[in-house]
Amino acid sequence: MAESDTPTPPRLLPEEIHRAVKPGTALLRLQTTPAREGVLDGAWWPRTRHVRAELPALIRALTGHLGPITRVGLDTAAWEEVPTRVVVDGRVVHLDSFPVGDDTVLITRGANDHFALMVVPPDTTPDAARDAMARAVRADNVTQAAEILVAPLPESAAPRQESA
Repeated sequence: MAESDTPTPPRLLPEEIHRAVKPGTALLRLQTTPAREGVLDGAWWPRTRHVRAELPALIRALTGHLGPITRVGLDTAAWEEVPTRVVVDGRVVHLDSFPVGDDTVLITRGANDHFALMVVPPDTTPDAARDAMARAVRADNVTQAAEILVAPLPESAAPRQESA
């Protein structure tokens, strides 16, 4: 068998993602069937806590994959100046206040199809954000967003300590 015929094991994320993930990025693992097993459907790393500035780009990205988004549920205490609705590309998206914590947003498509995205705090370091986002989008993830965000970095991603 030729070397090119050797199957390569699937990776969670392509290597390029580790260079591309930066504030303002959304990583999605979209399963639209009722049998979704993971706790989270994706992760989002906003640049700021300004809903009007951050949410339209996320809604556009989600609309491209899911179709029209009708509602976004978020913890208004964690965001600045949350309106009751935003208009994105001519469509009204209603914003609902849910006590989900500042680590999660709930996205609604249609009447009842919900998706939960982990929110990486804007001031998170790139290595920690990449690791948290990769963990959140794993199909077998059963860890809540708040726990992922406080988990220590794996040895390979942790900053190296200089020895004296």
